[in-house]
Amino acid sequence: MSEKVQNQATAAQGFWDAFKACLEENRIRPDRSSFYVKWAQAFVDVLPGKKLRDRSREDIESFLEDLRNRPGIEEWQVRQAEHSMKILYQEFLPGYVPAQTSAPPRSDPATGTRSKNNPFRDRVVPGEVERLFSPLLHALRTEIRGRHYSIRTETAYLDWVRRFIAFYGYADPKSMDGTVEVKEYLDFLAMEREVAASTQNQALNALVFFFKNALHKPFGEMDAFVRAKRPQRLPEVMTKEEVQALFAQMEGVTALMAGLMYGGGLRLMECLRLRVKDIDFARRQILVRDGKGQKDRITMLADRFSEPLKSQLERARAVYEADRAQGTSEVYIWPALARKYPNSGREWIWQYVFPAKSLSVDPRSGKVRRHHTHESLVQKAVKSAALRSGVTKKVSCHTLRHSFATHLLETGYDIRTVQELLGHADVSTTMIYTHVLNRPGLSVRSPADI
Repeated sequence: MSEKVQNQATAAQGFWDAFKACLEENRIRPDRSSFYVKWAQAFVDVLPGKKLRDRSREDIESFLEDLRNRPGIEEWQVRQAEHSMKILYQEFLPGYVPAQTSAPPRSDPATGTRSKNNPFRDRVVPGEVERLFSPLLHALRTEIRGRHYSIRTETAYLDWVRRFIAFYGYADPKSMDGTVEVKEYLDFLAMEREVAASTQNQALNALVFFFKNALHKPFGEMDAFVRAKRPQRLPEVMTKEEVQALFAQMEGVTALMAGLMYGGGLRLMECLRLRVKDIDFARRQILVRDGKGQKDRITMLADRFSEPLKSQLERARAVYEADRAQGTSEVYIWPALARKYPNSGREWIWQYVFPAKSLSVDPRSGKVRRHHTHESLVQKAVKSAALRSGVTKKVSCHTLRHSFATHLLETGYDIRTVQELLGHADVSTTMIYTHVLNRPGLSVRSPADI
């Protein structure tokens, strides 16, 4: 093999290795990322004379349509290939540069400069952190999962660590003092990125966790860090009339989910993660499992939504029976419980009340199974209904929970009862809803009305 051919082969292998790392940075498990790489390689082979960057949306659609028509190719495989194309063109190619002998510079993608005042200094070159520091990120994942943190927390912490490493020109974190570098990065986030206080605090939590648990390095005194003060915002609350106007513009399963969030004070993910066994029609109760802070609680099931919920369970049962016939009826349950009761994930009582339309790959275990409905479905439905209803407020799914608490207090229920229904650890958190009562405080009236 000539030297030129060998260099080309090495460059190609480096490209696919970097793409594989980029896939894993985007929550594709290592045991699944190789399949995504094969779909991208198959797309390359379709048009061998055309560079990837020069290919159009029509080329991608033609490739996916050809896959659908191939014998033996399932629909979930086509969706996997489509997902691979999305990551390839939206996440990987825009920032990909060939592997370098030295660390890539911290540069502005628009100007190419590496000014100290450049607000894009922590932009991550796709796949670069995984290529250079894969053992460190693996150690971080292990520590996070060992503490049973959620997949969302894992994703957020990994993203912050990647950005932090990119900020320092891909230097080895083991050689850092830790306290000085983290403080400098937090100052950068506050002064140049102008991030929100909650974002800055999340970055601090992620980096402290990384240095203490993944690197096992002493981190110094936490007094050196000044946590950004979060502004005290009052919740957006709809009136009862506005809530009814919103529901009048909704229908189907999204209307039922919005109704449960308002009728029982559920958070969005608490509603989506409801299982069949969590619904008690006889007692008119909903059992919220593993809510915020890994706490369980019981809230009410409004009579208005009992019949629609029974109809939804019938539809979910039909989906379950179809999956069971194909041997794909397993859903996610907590790992410790799955080890104790290996077949529980295939039982009807553990199925999601709001199952997704299609099967998907679990980002941690790599298993193909049916998850719950994606949160964006109901988020978009609520926002669209609010626009059509003419409600002149910023309405989201969480606004329904705020309205639930406020309307209970207006009706005369004591604040401790509302606290229990919402699952707040401290009553002071619930007290924020008293600002919208007709007579806040000790029945204070405006002097203009006296």
